[in-house]
Amino acid sequence: MKEEIKIEKKTSLSPDQLEFAASILKAVAHPIRLSILQLLDNEDRLSVNEICQRINSEQSLTSHHLSNMKLKGILGNKREGQRVYYYLKLPALNNLLSCLDTCVNCF
Repeated sequence: MKEEIKIEKKTSLSPDQLEFAASILKAVAHPIRLSILQLLDNEDRLSVNEICQRINSEQSLTSHHLSNMKLKGILGNKREGQRVYYYLKLPALNNLLSCLDTCVNCF
């Protein structure tokens, strides 16, 4: 029998906040993007090549996902020489990952 998790916290988000939340959820709603977020939640920054190696994904596909999340304001990047390093621009997303971890482990 699964343990029931009760969450007492109630929220009262404004329509603008709900719209922003929906845009963030849409922007991360892909297994590769969630994998990238998980990596960057555990590391300060990673290069495209490091991310590709760790999630076992092609560079072109990974770059596409990184660009999309950067465009949405979720990730930032910094060029150092020939390498581009990505970092989590919205560190509060680690709460989303924790919530997903809790939800996934309920099933």
